[in-house]
Amino acid sequence: MTAASDLGDRRNPGLRERKKAKTRAAIQRHALRLFQEKGYAATTVDQIAEAAEISPSTFFRYFPTKEDVVLLDGWDPMFVASVLAQPPEMGPVAAIRAAIREVVARMSAEEWEAERGRQELVRMVPELRTRLLQQYVDAIDLLAGAIAERAGLPADDFAVRAMAGAVIGVSLAAVPHVLGGTHDLIDYDRVDEALALLEAGLPLPGKA
Repeated sequence: MTAASDLGDRRNPGLRERKKAKTRAAIQRHALRLFQEKGYAATTVDQIAEAAEISPSTFFRYFPTKEDVVLLDGWDPMFVASVLAQPPEMGPVAAIRAAIREVVARMSAEEWEAERGRQELVRMVPELRTRLLQQYVDAIDLLAGAIAERAGLPADDFAVRAMAGAVIGVSLAAVPHVLGGTHDLIDYDRVDEALALLEAGLPLPGKA
């Protein structure tokens, strides 16, 4: 388990981090608005920077590419902290399900609206969908780290990585818009349902 002070740092970031998060959110908000008004391809980084009243160089300090202004968010640290904070006797998939529920419950109406805009763009723009798929692959490392820390195992343990990969796999199966489907917004109840199936050993209907 992580030290209590580390969890406190993750849950209660300092003033500097809060200011950075506020700036990052403002840049993303202006970007999403411009993407809706002008279209993703027609919107430039310079236009986003001007709308957010920052320089292009400041934009790139927060988001390495234009794609990242859509795809990057601040939920991963909160999710990891929540996974690590679950009771130690809770199994890894149960802890992940509880963490997802906690993070989703914290989202404000404004954050949900931004999430809808982000996911609609991902659904409509092929290069964003491709990058998001890569993010899901990269998330195996993030998730393996959290599972390993809870279990007292190294992050490269084969069983840990297999578990992380299984979680990502069933989660992807529950969000078809990422794979080019027509859903406009991730249904977190459906993600939870998929994880519940994984937790139960992935039984098929009518099979013991």
